[in-house]
Amino acid sequence: MKFKSIFFSSLLVALSACSSGNEADKVSLQQARDEHEAGRVLLIDIRETREHQTGVAQGAVLLPMSQLSQKQTLIPKNPDQPVLLICNTQNRSKASLEKLKAQGYQNIRYVEGGMSEWASKGWPMVAPTQSQ
Repeated sequence: MKFKSIFFSSLLVALSACSSGNEADKVSLQQARDEHEAGRVLLIDIRETREHQTGVAQGAVLLPMSQLSQKQTLIPKNPDQPVLLICNTQNRSKASLEKLKAQGYQNIRYVEGGMSEWASKGWPMVAPTQSQ
């Protein structure tokens, strides 16, 4: 019995570590907003075009996830240019981050909570424009 208990405890610890992901890969919504508004990061909204119609963060680059592979050159690889990926809830931005990191992107993170949480806080959003 003792062996089973130790085995299952170890398994739970390993599973929770895998599911939580790398803490360095994510940034809080508040920190993302602060860094974006101060001009210290490039915020890339990877929601789809129809989702952008609900409003976007002023100055965010709009790059739908469905177009990411075709327009990946729009994402700076320069380690001096921090990049934050944001989607609606963080699921797509986290998955996109993992793919981009596997392709050599280093200074890129995803935003916890996403634009749905941004909107629920009543933070400023603007209509998307062609130039974003």
